[in-house]
Amino acid sequence: MPPVFQLTEYTHHIANRRIHTRTSGPTDGPLIIFVHGWPELSLSWRHQLPVLGALGFHAVAPDMRGYGNSSVYARHEDYAQELVVGDMLALLDALGRDKAIWVGHDWGSPTVWNIASHHPDRCHGVASLCVPYFTLERGLEHAISLVDRAVYPADQYPAGQWDYQLFYLEDFQKATQTFEANTRNTVQLLFRKGDPAGQGKPAATASTRANGGWFGPLDAAPEVPIDTDVVSETDVEIYAESLSRNGFFGPDSYYMNHQANAAYAASAVNDGRLDLPVLYLAARYDYVCESVRSGAAAPMREMCSDLDELIIDSGHWMAQERPVEVNSALVSWLARKLPDVWPKPGK
Repeated sequence: MPPVFQLTEYTHHIANRRIHTRTSGPTDGPLIIFVHGWPELSLSWRHQLPVLGALGFHAVAPDMRGYGNSSVYARHEDYAQELVVGDMLALLDALGRDKAIWVGHDWGSPTVWNIASHHPDRCHGVASLCVPYFTLERGLEHAISLVDRAVYPADQYPAGQWDYQLFYLEDFQKATQTFEANTRNTVQLLFRKGDPAGQGKPAATASTRANGGWFGPLDAAPEVPIDTDVVSETDVEIYAESLSRNGFFGPDSYYMNHQANAAYAASAVNDGRLDLPVLYLAARYDYVCESVRSGAAAPMREMCSDLDELIIDSGHWMAQERPVEVNSALVSWLARKLPDVWPKPGK
């Protein structure tokens, strides 16, 4: 039987950066890096890391800047995508590698898309959960241009499901304070499985500004039961402790750099076209990053010459809600599209 690799933790000190990672698998195996989004941790890949590690990959998931035990910064502009990409390339160098397979989710998806579009020489391939290419990494205005107006009439929902991102721009302090008021309740409310009943209906995030904030008139997230189909009690405690310690300034600041991010995306090589292997996993019941019924994934199909797509019956937290399906899709894609990178027997 192949060895079973448990998760190990390591902190890289790189110039003025601290990048904390969870890893699994042999350190000389082919490198695959998992990039989390808002408001998560490297812990979010706990179901993927040991599986890829057992197959012989060196599976690495960093805490992104502003999160966990990685560096936290004090300015909004410190969370622009160009700097986040710089962190990931510094990590790649620290691991002694020229290339990696990159897998992203939520805000981690713009990061891996940017790595692939700006630095294809550092990529074997790129995969994304929930967020298609040529959407959020190109700025909020571009994302709004792809809104499904059959679900979000422009006169009623001018920003569509992305209205909540405008709330950060208009009242950042309130958004951050309400998340921080009770981080445990915030985590328990956010990390929930997808609901099939929401298909074709406006997402709650489309009314964030009209409601006065994420939780309406409340100053903190209400208490709801843990959704154990997504997170355990221990998971909630780890997320909540990290967010209490670091605060939400860093995580929320990822939403404060749309213009800078759009300018950075526009500087991609090859006019942004991706010619390397690409995997996109769409979440059927993710109504914020909706790409199953809408045309949000259409630009990606135009811009990727070697694209595989699959729909997973999950909500937004796909890697945690449907780990077997995600792992199966990822491993199948790796075996088919990157056989030369697959771990060699006996190594």
